[in-house]
Amino acid sequence: MKPRIVVTTHLPGDPIGLLREHPLGRDAEIIQLDEPRAPRHTDLLELVRGAHAILPHIPDRIDAEVMDAAGKDLRVIANYGAGYNNIDVEAARERGVVVTNTPDVLTEATADIAWLLILNAARGAFPANRDLREGNWTGWHPTQYIGRDLAGSTLLVVGMGRIGLAVARRALGWRMRILYCARSRKPEAELEPINATQVTLEQGLREADVVSLHCPLTEETRHLIDENRLDMMKPESILVNTARGPVIDEAALAVALQRGTIHAAGLDVFENEPQVHPDLLENDRAVLLPHIGSGSERTRRDMTAIAVDNLLQALAGGVPPNRVD
Repeated sequence: MKPRIVVTTHLPGDPIGLLREHPLGRDAEIIQLDEPRAPRHTDLLELVRGAHAILPHIPDRIDAEVMDAAGKDLRVIANYGAGYNNIDVEAARERGVVVTNTPDVLTEATADIAWLLILNAARGAFPANRDLREGNWTGWHPTQYIGRDLAGSTLLVVGMGRIGLAVARRALGWRMRILYCARSRKPEAELEPINATQVTLEQGLREADVVSLHCPLTEETRHLIDENRLDMMKPESILVNTARGPVIDEAALAVALQRGTIHAAGLDVFENEPQVHPDLLENDRAVLLPHIGSGSERTRRDMTAIAVDNLLQALAGGVPPNRVD
């Protein structure tokens, strides 16, 4: 039987060409939606029927219903993305379906975006840029557009994995003191030149001028930053999230910004994407980007190649390099 491979969206690079380079791909029936948006769930159920392999992306909800619609021949779900909370991994395990992701490749691109958010939130660059473009800037004045200094301040990295470490490395240019919290010690972060110190989350929130989130989304980290923990932060502090949207309670963050509990926030991910809490949209102290953390040309092409390789190796009966289940 020829394998049936479903690619749920248009991807950078050439996923069809990469699939066809492999003997399994040359003989396969390949279905690719050429749409930037995720298909409706009902359409997804029809799309995957009879699939041996599915290559979805983060907006696709791949639950037990989708897997059952694919049928008993489904062998692999090769997610396009480092995260995989869009996939019911337990349901896949129960059905003997391999789940993979595309980690590591987006480390540097995402760390760059974290720092873009830090810098813009600290200096108020987005509203200043808007004023200039809309003709509201009338010339330089000593009390206009006053931001926060970063040099010599304290950075807390929450989740010192590869991306957190890359963010910490970039902080050296600002001579920042670096704290981190993680489930285990990270010796590579504690050595020179980073010299980071491990702390509890509560201790770090109280001491940090900048808090950058890089933890996975789990039941333990959902709403990790809530009203109580926002209250622990300094009034002049900045909160940045390039991890997963639900790590922050957006409603609580909106209130904290309105009250001046913290100085500013920079978000590239949101609790209910693509929706954003309306009070954040209206607040100039919220720097908001539409989930562009991995959005460099090379990174997105490499993600395609990794997802395809994972898929083909699983279909061939091997162990894909990025299995997550």
